[in-house]
Amino acid sequence: PDHDATVRVLRDAKTRDRTAALSPVVTAAVVNDMAALADEVHVDDAILDYLSRIAEETRRHVSIRLGLSVRGCLAFIRCAKTWAISQGRNHVIPDDIKLLAQPVLNHRLLITPEAQFAGITVDQVIGQILGEVAPPTERVA
Repeated sequence: PDHDATVRVLRDAKTRDRTAALSPVVTAAVVNDMAALADEVHVDDAILDYLSRIAEETRRHVSIRLGLSVRGCLAFIRCAKTWAISQGRNHVIPDDIKLLAQPVLNHRLLITPEAQFAGITVDQVIGQILGEVAPPTERVA
């Protein structure tokens, strides 16, 4: 855009309230109910062990400067529980962790400048780690 158009966009941006045009998709009560459902989803110790091993691998990986924290693991488990509920299950399975790894971890991991310069992406590292860390094959009693 030309100079005048840029100035108009900048001027209008401070006065526009984009949220006014939005209507809620769900109520706060529905969100609270969904959160309560997620609290009831079972996560076997084998799944917790699997995620912990993935997190450890992100912290050791040569291309990762900042790996998955314990707090990040907690958020990941919360996401996996919510996903399981959305799929009609009351428990998390290893495939949930694998499926959610890219979207959940992508913004939590920081790649080293050297890896970035070499063209290595966070997605590639996540894929490599998932290929190296074996998922559980049976429940832990």
